[in-house]
Amino acid sequence: MVLAAGGSSRLGTPKQLLRRDGETLLHRTVRLVAATHPVRVIVVLGADHERFAAELADLPYTRVINAGWHSGLGGSLRAAAAHVPADHAALTVACDQPALKEHHLHALLAGARTAPARSAATDIGNALGVPAVVPGAWFRELDAHGDHGFRDRLRSLPADAVFRLHAPELARDIDTPADLHAAMVAGLLDAVP
Repeated sequence: MVLAAGGSSRLGTPKQLLRRDGETLLHRTVRLVAATHPVRVIVVLGADHERFAAELADLPYTRVINAGWHSGLGGSLRAAAAHVPADHAALTVACDQPALKEHHLHALLAGARTAPARSAATDIGNALGVPAVVPGAWFRELDAHGDHGFRDRLRSLPADAVFRLHAPELARDIDTPADLHAAMVAGLLDAVP
């Protein structure tokens, strides 16, 4: 599942359309997720969804519209819940991590298969975050309100029950103009014209 519904209000330009090596972050993220050979790729869109869907015309995916995209991450997960089989693992990825590579996703999926809680998350500075893998059944138990994902549930599990991928490079996401500038300086994003 690729979360791409946000309006990028703090950034001032759609982060989904930022480019790395000429490819939009949205397309790149969906392509990387598809390379893991999932049962299905779910892309949650919201703000300006028609424009973003056009970026994915060459990729197979299930489009889910989060009409309440202002509600944040929790709203996107709730919008996608009906499309997540309870008996499958669900890999969840944000579209604004320019350092993301395919090997990160494969490591998380492999780790989740062997972890006692059948879960895996990215350890970014002593915190668990996305990309993450959780049991599909967790989607049936999402809080009906608020902007909550699975972070609190993952953190409440015993430390040895969750596979933790140490990937500090994934802590860099794009939310503000300063984040954008730092990613361009690091060579993770193309210059914005």
